[in-house]
Amino acid sequence: MRALFTAVAFALCLCACKTQELPRRPEENFDYTQKDVHDAEVKRIYEMLQKSPLEALWRAQLLGDKDLADECARFVRDALSSRVEQKDYVEAWTFYNSLITAGYEEHAANVMEKKAMRAFYYDGVPGLSGKAQPRLEKISDYIQGTVTVWVDLGIKVERGMGYAARVIGSGFFIDPRGYIVTNHHVIEELVNPKNSGYGKVFIKMAEDSEQRIPARVVGYDSVHDLALLKTEVKAPYCFTLGSQSQLSVGSVIYAIGSPLGLERTLTSGVVSSADRKLFSTGSVVQIDAAVNSGNSGGPCIDKNGVVQGVVFAGIASYQGLNFAIPVEYLKQDLPILYRGGERKFPWIGSYGRTAKAGRVNYGLEVQYIKPGSAMARAGIKTGDVVVSLDGQKVLCLEDAQDILRDHVPGSIISCEYLEGGSYEAKKQCLLYLTERPKNPGYAIYQGDMVQNSFVAIFGMELTPSSTESSKTYMVKRVIPGSAADENGFSENDPLTIGRIQFNDEKSAIMVMFSTKNRRNGYLDINVAMQAMLDSPYYF
Repeated sequence: MRALFTAVAFALCLCACKTQELPRRPEENFDYTQKDVHDAEVKRIYEMLQKSPLEALWRAQLLGDKDLADECARFVRDALSSRVEQKDYVEAWTFYNSLITAGYEEHAANVMEKKAMRAFYYDGVPGLSGKAQPRLEKISDYIQGTVTVWVDLGIKVERGMGYAARVIGSGFFIDPRGYIVTNHHVIEELVNPKNSGYGKVFIKMAEDSEQRIPARVVGYDSVHDLALLKTEVKAPYCFTLGSQSQLSVGSVIYAIGSPLGLERTLTSGVVSSADRKLFSTGSVVQIDAAVNSGNSGGPCIDKNGVVQGVVFAGIASYQGLNFAIPVEYLKQDLPILYRGGERKFPWIGSYGRTAKAGRVNYGLEVQYIKPGSAMARAGIKTGDVVVSLDGQKVLCLEDAQDILRDHVPGSIISCEYLEGGSYEAKKQCLLYLTERPKNPGYAIYQGDMVQNSFVAIFGMELTPSSTESSKTYMVKRVIPGSAADENGFSENDPLTIGRIQFNDEKSAIMVMFSTKNRRNGYLDINVAMQAMLDSPYYF
C-alpha cells in the first residue's frame, strides 16, 4: 500500500548512492502564434491520433484549429463505436464523456444515448446492482458471507532452510456469481511483475474452513489497497455496499475476518475518525474494533449489516489503532476492477492545497505546475484557484480528489478556475488526464529546474543567487505548514544545496542544505531535510 503511515514511519533507508545532479530543463514553449511551433504541434497531433485520440482532440482544441479538432472528434467517434463493439465499456465510457466535454455531444449521441451507455458501463459489475440484500436476524449471521483468503507462495529458502510461504487475509462476497473483495496487499505477490515464482490464491468458506477452493485475481488497486477475486462457487450471502455518509464519529461498527488465521472472528467498536489522510489520493476511516494480521480485506459493517468499509490491519505495535477503506472508494473502483488488471489513477501535473478565505474553503489553490502537464498547456498558472472540475464544484483538495477518482487516465474533463484567485477573473478550460506517476515528486524533480521542483517537494521556491554556482539560491517563498516552514526557512534566506539522495524506490528524498536563515539568527547551520515523494497534495 502506497503512501501509508508516512507520518509514523518515514524511516526509509536512503540509499548511499552518489549525489544526484541538479535537474535542468527549460520550460516548454506553447506559443502557437509562431508558425514553426504551430506546424510541429499539428504534426504531433496527427502522429498521436491512433495511439491517443482523446489527447489529440484536446491538443487540437488548445491549438485553436477547428478543422483539425473536428477531424480528431470524428476519429474519436469511430474509436468509440469500435470499443462498444468490443464490449470494452470502461474505455467506451471514457470516450463518450470526453466527446461531450469537448463539445461534440452529437458525435456521442450518434453512437448511443447516454442512458444506454451508462447502463452498459455498469452492466454486470458485481456489488453495484442497487438491490439491497435481506437484513439478517443477528450480526453473527453475516459471518457466512465472509471468507478466509489463503495465498500459497510455495517454498522459500532462507539460510539454507525451506519453509512454506503463505499470506492469510480475509474477504467477503458482493455477488452471487462468486466475486469477492479483499485487500491488494493480501494478493500483492501474485500480481507483482517482479515475482516470477510460484503463487496461487484459494479461499476457505466460513461454513467449511477445511476445504481450500481455487480463486483468481480479477483486478486490483494498489493505491487504495483493494482487489477483486473470482471463485466458482455460489455465494451463501452477498453483502450490500453502503455509503460513508451513513457513518459518523461514534457510530457502532463490526469487523469480520480471520485474524492470525482464526476464522469466523467478529469484533466490534466505533468510528474513531472519519478522515485520516493515509492515502495519496484520499482518506480512510479510523476504527477502534480489534483488528490484527489476517483481518485485512474483511468487511467493516454497520448495525444493519451494510458494508461501510474494507478493513486493513493497523500499525504494528500500536494497539487499537486500526482503519477501514471507505466503501465509496470500492464502489468507484468496481467497474474498473471488473474490467480486469491494475487500476490506474489520473493526474493533471500539479501540487496545491485548499484555498481559504478566513476559515471558509472556496477552492483548490495551485501552488506548483509541472512543465508540459495538462495544467501548463491549458494556461493555468501558479496562484490560480480551481473551483470546478468535470462540472462539479471544488471547495477543497478533497473535492478534487473525489472527482478525479471517478476517472481513468486518458479522459478529458472541464475545469473552472479563478485567475490569481480573483472571482472577477473566472476562466474555463479543458484538461487531459494523464497517468499518475508512482512517485509524483520524483517525476517533478526529473522534469523541472530545482528551484521550481522544491516547491512541490519541500514547499519552498528558490531563485538562483549566483551566476558562478549552480547550487546557491535565495528562498523566494515558503508555503505555510510545509517541510521548509517546519525546518525554519523563510523568504530571502540564502542557502546552498549539498548532497541529494533518494531511497531505492525513489519514494523518499533527503537533501543537505547549508544556510544562514533568519529564524536561527543568521548563524551558519547545516540542515538535512527529508520528504516523501507522494502525498495527497499532488493532483
